Amino acid sequence: QVQLQESGPGLVKPSQMLSLTCTVSGGSITTRYYAWSWIRQPPGKGLEWMGAIAYDGSTYYSPSLESRTSISRDTSENQFSLQLSSVTPEDSAVYYCAKASLLMTMATMNRGCVETDFDSWGQGTQVTVSS
Repeated sequence: QVQLQESGPGLVKPSQMLSLTCTVSGGSITTRYYAWSWIRQPPGKGLEWMGAIAYDGSTYYSPSLESRTSISRDTSENQFSLQLSSVTPEDSAVYYCAKASLLMTMATMNRGCVETDFDSWGQGTQVTVSS
């Protein structure tokens, strides 16, 4: 069974960069044909899909966040990472990493995030943007 675990700072100052890492165990991030996503949920709001990196290293981003978002991976460590630049308090949220088929991830990209689209989730990590 695949397990995902987010890690990174819980507090980021405005205008700085938010960096999170997801460590995957029980499966490889290069396994065809899966994609590995970052999803967030601000307080009182729904899930927002941010972007993903596929088994072959291709990346996909939400158009609303693309200019500030970068997703990369370290296959030797079986990890993938999120960087979100120029953060504001509106970026405060619980951040999740999750796994789905590439096909389902593309569907999410087009129509919005549904929890059941993803078959494995990390426990989530709270990130607060505040000075």
